[in-house]
Amino acid sequence: MAATIPTNQSERTNLARRAAVASLVGTAVEWYDYFIFGTASALVFGRLFFPSDGDPIYGTLASFAVFGVGFFARPLGGIVFGHFGDKFGRKAALVTTLMMMGIATFLIGLLPTTDQIGIAAPILLVVLRLIQGFGVGGEWGGASLVAVEYAPEGKRGAYGSFPQIGNAVGLVMSTTIFAIVSTLPDEQLLSWGWRLPFLLSAVLIGVGLFIRFKLTETPTFQAAQEALEAKADADKPKEQLPIAELFRRFKRPLLLAMGMRFGEAVFGYIILTIGLTFATNYTDVPRTDVLIASAIAAAIAIYTYYFFGRLSDRIGRRKVFILGAVVGAVVSFPFFWILDAGNIPMMYVIYAVAYAIGVGAVYGVEPSFFSELFGTKVRYTGVSLAAQLPSVLIGLWPLASTAIFAATGGDPWPIALITVLALALGGLCAYLAPETNGADMNAIGEETR
Repeated sequence: MAATIPTNQSERTNLARRAAVASLVGTAVEWYDYFIFGTASALVFGRLFFPSDGDPIYGTLASFAVFGVGFFARPLGGIVFGHFGDKFGRKAALVTTLMMMGIATFLIGLLPTTDQIGIAAPILLVVLRLIQGFGVGGEWGGASLVAVEYAPEGKRGAYGSFPQIGNAVGLVMSTTIFAIVSTLPDEQLLSWGWRLPFLLSAVLIGVGLFIRFKLTETPTFQAAQEALEAKADADKPKEQLPIAELFRRFKRPLLLAMGMRFGEAVFGYIILTIGLTFATNYTDVPRTDVLIASAIAAAIAIYTYYFFGRLSDRIGRRKVFILGAVVGAVVSFPFFWILDAGNIPMMYVIYAVAYAIGVGAVYGVEPSFFSELFGTKVRYTGVSLAAQLPSVLIGLWPLASTAIFAATGGDPWPIALITVLALALGGLCAYLAPETNGADMNAIGEETR
C-alpha cells in the first residue's frame, strides 16, 4: 500500500524541501566519490597502477582508460535501477546506489599498488571502477526525480537544481581535499596521501544513508501507482516493462535529451579533468592552483545552478540551456589559451565563467527538463538512460583528449574544436525539444507520442 499523499499545502512544501535536501546531500556524496577517481587519474594513478619508464603521459593515458571503464557500466546501472525505480519506487533504488558507490570508493583507498601485488592491482582497480559506474548510473536519475516530482507547482526548475548543487558540492569537496593532499611531498602523496580522499568517503556515506532512509515515495509516483492499481482492478491490463514502453512511446524525447547531455558533458570534462591533465603535463601552472580554481568555480556554481533552475521556471528550459551552450562554445578556446599562457589570475576567471555560467546553465536545468519529457512510469528509466547512454562516448573523452595531447605535443586546439561542436549539438537538441516548463507531470505520457 502506498503512503498517503499529504493534502495540507504546508506539509507538502516541507516534504518537498526535505526531498530536495536529501537529493542534494546524497548526490554530493556520490559525486565526491566519482570525482576523486577522476582527479586521482590525472595526478597519481598513472604512477601507482600503470608505472612506465618512459613519458609519464602514457601512465596517465592508462589511468584515464580505467576512468572511462566506469562509464561503460553506467548505462547498465541506468537500466537496472531505472526499471527498479519505475516499478517499485525511487527510495530503495537511491539507497542501493549510494551504498554501492561508497563501498567501492572506500575499497579503492585500501588497494595495494602495482609495485606491491603486480598485475592484480590494476585489475582490482578496474573492478571497483565498474561497481562505481554501475551505482552512479542509477543515482542521478533517481535523485533528480525525487527533487522534481516533489516540487511545488511552478518551481520544478528551482527544486530540480538541488541534485546539481550536490554535484558541485561533491566537486568542491573532492578538489579541496586533493588540493590539500597534493601539497604533500611526492613520496608521501604516492605512499599514503592519495588514499585519504577515498577513505574519507566512509564518513560521508553514513551521512547520506541516514538522510535517504528518511525519504518517502514521491507524490507523482504514488499517484501513478494508485491509478495503475485502479485500472488493474477494472480490466487487468498487461503492463509493459518500463524500458519497452520508453522505446515505444518516448524515442524522440530520449534522443534529444541524450544529445543535450552529450554536449554538456563534453564541455564539463575539460574543466573537471582535461584542463588539469593539460596544465600538469604541458604548462608551468602548479597543479594545486588548477585544483583550487576548479573548487572555487564549483563553489560559485552552487549558487548559479539554483539561479538558472529558477530562471528556467520563468523563461523556459530551452532558452536557459541554449544560453549555457553558447557561453561554453565562446570560452572553449580561451580556456586553453589562458592555461597555456600560465596566467594564474585569468585562469581563475575563466574557470569561474566556464563552470558557473557555461556548465551552470545547461546542467542546472537538466533534471527538470529531462524529467518533464517522460511519463511517470518510465521516467526513472528515461532520465537515467538519457544521462547514461551518452556516457559510453563521454567516458572515452578524457582518454581520447590525452591521446590527442600526446600526438600533437600538447596542442589543445583539436580538443577545443570538438568541445564547440559537441555544444552545438546539445544546443540544437534543446532547440528541437518541446518547451516543458508548466507541463502536467501526472499527464505526461497519457497520450501516445
